[in-house]
Amino acid sequence: MCGRIANTLPHDAMARLFGARPDNDLPQVPQYNLCPTQPLAVVRSDGGVEARRFVAMRWGFLPRWYHSPTDGPLLINARAETIAQKPAFREACRQRRCLVPVTGFYEWHRAGDRKLPWFFSRADGAPLVMAGIWQAWGEGPDSLQTVAVVTTSANALMAPVHHRMPVVIEEPNWPLWLGEAGHGAAPLMRPAAEGVLQGWRVGAEVNSNRASGPELMEPLVEDDAEPI
Repeated sequence: MCGRIANTLPHDAMARLFGARPDNDLPQVPQYNLCPTQPLAVVRSDGGVEARRFVAMRWGFLPRWYHSPTDGPLLINARAETIAQKPAFREACRQRRCLVPVTGFYEWHRAGDRKLPWFFSRADGAPLVMAGIWQAWGEGPDSLQTVAVVTTSANALMAPVHHRMPVVIEEPNWPLWLGEAGHGAAPLMRPAAEGVLQGWRVGAEVNSNRASGPELMEPLVEDDAEPI
């Protein structure tokens, strides 16, 4: 599961990193507490490395048959195990995959009656690039480009906090996930290798979707809040 995101990555640097042409309507960064239905910046390819674009998409995938953005469940994640069979996702999984570069993501661990927030990022400090699928929805002024983050079972690091995690795409596999290097992207939908991510407890302020600021990502200083 991935339900909140932090993104402090400058758009110009990300456009250069991916060799993508940036659109003019990218969301402002930093975003310390990005929530579903808000715009996030993703990399899509329209047919080869030279055709990569860095674009804004609504976080919350809208199948074509939705009559309005609230016509059905809010699809912020797509499970890797069933993505190729689900009617909402199967076409996008084959034809419309994208990369979602972020600083990190938040996850919540249930401890009795409490939900304890954690923050996860790459251990090497590089951008965390998550697998996504996208869908254009609607027509005219109401049209939207929408995205869901692909998730898989948790690795050993993530499992004590939550049983799901985003699929992480490493740089050599970016062309394959974007569909630029032929077929065969299914094996990429696996848990991140051990050592790729790091995580730590953060303060309960992030529980509010109105909270913002770099302090949301900072480690919580408590006896039971050691990093993992």
